[in-house]
This record gives sequence, C-alpha cells and structure tokens, in this order.
Amino acid sequence: MREVDSYKFILDIALILFSTKFLGIATKKIKMPQVLGALIAGIIIGPCILNLVQETEFISQLADIGVILLMFYAGLENDLNKLKKAGKASFWIALLGVIIPLIGGYIVTSTFYKIGVFSMYEGEIAFLQKVFVGVILTATSVSITVETLKEIGKLSSDVGNTILAAAIIDDILGILALTAITSFTDNNVNVGIVVVKILGYFVFIFMIGILCHKSFKFWFGKNEDNKRRYTIGSLVFCLLMSYITEKVFGVAYITGAFVSGVILSSLDKKQFIAEKLDVVSYAFLSPVFFASIGIKLVIPAINMSIIVFSIILSIVAIATKIIGAGVGAKIFNYSNKQSAQIGIGMVCRGEVALIIANKGVDLGLIAGNLFIAILIVIIATTVISPILLKVSFKEAEESKFYSQDKVAYKN
Repeated sequence: MREVDSYKFILDIALILFSTKFLGIATKKIKMPQVLGALIAGIIIGPCILNLVQETEFISQLADIGVILLMFYAGLENDLNKLKKAGKASFWIALLGVIIPLIGGYIVTSTFYKIGVFSMYEGEIAFLQKVFVGVILTATSVSITVETLKEIGKLSSDVGNTILAAAIIDDILGILALTAITSFTDNNVNVGIVVVKILGYFVFIFMIGILCHKSFKFWFGKNEDNKRRYTIGSLVFCLLMSYITEKVFGVAYITGAFVSGVILSSLDKKQFIAEKLDVVSYAFLSPVFFASIGIKLVIPAINMSIIVFSIILSIVAIATKIIGAGVGAKIFNYSNKQSAQIGIGMVCRGEVALIIANKGVDLGLIAGNLFIAILIVIIATTVISPILLKVSFKEAEESKFYSQDKVAYKN
C-alpha cells in the first residue's frame, strides 16, 4: 500500500491550478497579463514564501510538456510567409540582442569584481566567470512572451512574428556562446561539433518540413470523419520533433515544438488542432509551467552589496535587450514603437536563463552570492517583461486611435 505522502503530487497540482487561476484573474482585474499572476503564484506557493509546493521531477516534466504545447501553438498560429519575410531582420535583432547584453553583463560583473564584491576567482577563471554572467543575460524565454502576445491578440502580428523568429535565432546563438565558454572549462565539449550539429539541424528541418507537410496535407484531406486523430497525430509529431531537436542536434526542445507547429501552420485543419490542444494547455499544462518557474526559485539571506549588484544587473539586463534588439529592428525600418515592442519582447529570461545558470554551477563558474544575484535578475526580468509588453502595445493602440481621431477631426 502506498504511503500518504506519495499522493502529495495531487495536492501540489491542485494548489498550482487554484493559485495561478486566482492570481491570474487578480492581475487581469488590474489590466495586467494573466501570465504575471501565474508567475507570482509560483513564487508565493513555492520555497521563496509559503513553501507549500516544492520542485519535483513530476512537476518539472509536466512543465516541459506545457512549454512544448505552448510553443507548438505559437508555431501553428504563425504565418510561414511572414516568418520568411522577418528572417533577415530577426537574425540581426537576435545578434544585437545577444552581443549587447553579453557586453553589459561582463562590464557590470567586472566592476563589482574591482570593488571586491566578488573575489573567489583570479586570472582566466575570473574572466570566464564574468563572460558567463554575460552569456546568461543573452538568454530569451520566448514562452512567456508568447503567452502574453497570445493574451493580447498580437501573436500573429508582424511584431509578434519578428519576436518569435528572433527568439529562436537568439536561442541558437546562445547555445553557441554557451558552448564556446564551456569548451574552455570542459575538454569534452567541442565547438566545431556543435556548429556542425546546428547546420545539420537546418538541413533536417528543411527536409522533414517538406516531407511531413505533404504527408499531413494528404492525410487531412483523405478522411473527414475522425478529426480527433488529426490532433493526436499532430501532437505525436510535435513531441517527436521536440525530442529529436534536443537529443540529436543539441538545440532546445522548444525550438522543435515551434518548428513542428510552423510546418503544419498552412494546413486547413490547423485551427481545429489548435483549439483542441489549447484546452489542455490553458486549463492544465501552461499554469503548471509558469508556476514551476517561481517554484524553482530559492533565495537565502543576502547582504546589501549583493542586492545593489542584483538591482544594477537587472536594469542592465532589461536595458541591453531593449537597446540591442530595438536597434536591430530599427535598422530594418521598424517604427520606434515597433522597435521598442520587439526589444521588450526579448527581455524575459525565465527558465532559459535558469538552465544556463545551472550549467554555470556544474562548471564551477557560478556559485554562492553570484548565483543568488542571478536568480534575482531572472525573477525581475521574468515578472516585469509581460507588464512592459502589454503596456507597450496598449500605448501603441492608444496612439493609433488618437491619430485616427485627429485625422477624422481635420476632415
């Protein structure tokens, strides 16, 4: 007979679903994204405050499936032609959105090294540690941005498409940066092999994209009776693509989920598939994912110098992404408002930065007070990003209506 505690996962899920919905409604009441409420719910019920729910393998795995479905939905809702159109611009947006935060993180950490806040390493290791903080700041958690854009109805807009494409490229550039610095501390990592794998991945998705698109188009057009099979088949395809992307090519599994959605996005059954999967995602898996980010965070006692460092690094993390990605957008003739929206859409670090930070812990480059400071930065960017994004789109809409009123008045 099972012990009573072995059923705690049921209580954990109930607490997560209740708290995320309750705080989601609360944040919606004050005209903020519901995803913000879900993030705050995770922090409150997790070890940071109430300690009612702790991170478990089960919750982590459900969260992984949640973000896979979220990214698959984002891919389904996108227009492939718009993504192609945004391709060149997205590359430069992502590139500048990686370089500027990398430099910013290095400068801030170096400054605090000089005044003696961090002094655990010297020489080459100290240099690598400073660079690694910059690498953490290059991360972009597109999943939270996707949920916010979805909530405000801008997921398939030109700006939404550009953010998604740039975030995917940002992920690949981040992998290259992480691999490069890891190769200096781990002899088992080879940068050349990683580059070959990434190039191979592009060839793979091109070939599998053509093959699977034609196969699904034939299947969808053959039988109209059992539409539920389409949803199951599409979900299996999404999960397989996510697995192959991560395990074979070393690219983040969420990229595979997004790509699988894009492959099916031009098919006439995509809306049916999206609606069926969205029920499971919205009601169950997505809340678990967003809450899990807050649940993962454990912050012990810290001193004033670390608080100051965390605040400055958080400001730099936000500003450098907006400036870097925003300048990249401006180069390709996006308006000032659109450039700001794209920059803000790239701000959130979320679970991606957590993964990189944990890699730094494994390598011995991130430890002690520095790890605590990075956690604070991750929380700050994750919480403020959906707020800034919604405000930026709201101001743009208000500006648009104001301009239309002026034209109407003149006429």
